[in-house]
Amino acid sequence: MFLDSYYTQTDSRVRITARQASDFAKSVAGDFNPIHDPQARRFCVPGDLLFALVLSRFGLSREMDFHFRSMVGDGTTLRLEEDQSGQIGVSDDGGKRYLDVTRSGETTQDETAVEAFTRCYVAFSGKNFPHVLKPLLEEKGVMFNPRRPLVIYDCMGFSLQRVELVRPSLDLVESSMAVNGKRGDVTLQFRITDGGEEVGSGSKKLVVSGLCDYDASAMEDIVTEFYRLKAAYEAGG
Repeated sequence: MFLDSYYTQTDSRVRITARQASDFAKSVAGDFNPIHDPQARRFCVPGDLLFALVLSRFGLSREMDFHFRSMVGDGTTLRLEEDQSGQIGVSDDGGKRYLDVTRSGETTQDETAVEAFTRCYVAFSGKNFPHVLKPLLEEKGVMFNPRRPLVIYDCMGFSLQRVELVRPSLDLVESSMAVNGKRGDVTLQFRITDGGEEVGSGSKKLVVSGLCDYDASAMEDIVTEFYRLKAAYEAGG
């Protein structure tokens, strides 16, 4: 499976190092959020990697909802468990909950279909910044603290007409942001197609914390740094 290099399996538990998480964010998702850098003070494992591991372990269902409860740190030992009702939880040995997944409908374990959907969703998700977030922040006149940017996953869900997918892709349909003091809730609506045929839809919610007044110069510096890091990574540097 294409995820094998991004985690370590020991018995029934999974462990993700900061380096593995960072490599996944950059190479699979194209995500250069500094919170996924191994040296970040508030480092966390990308939610998209947890999403990918759940699909790899339990398959792709027609209806799935993911609720992210806490941020996973470097080297945390995780349990991915399914209860008697078929719902899934990701927690550590101390019982702390990181992700809850509800699902229903037909499920496929076909590796080709699961990987294709995982890759297309993660690639879509990795475009959150600057492609989607920057225009929303500018429109609302707010931005995250440039010294401590914090954009985290809250939840996502989707509904599929069928799970046997061959060439799936995701397209943004609508994006919106609600500002409440220092917090901003961003909602992204997307459609899912397979070989050009619409086969489903979904939505994703992000939380932007520590909002301050929009500063065009500071934002431009952040965007420039994003593309510098991306170019350096792609060049192997």
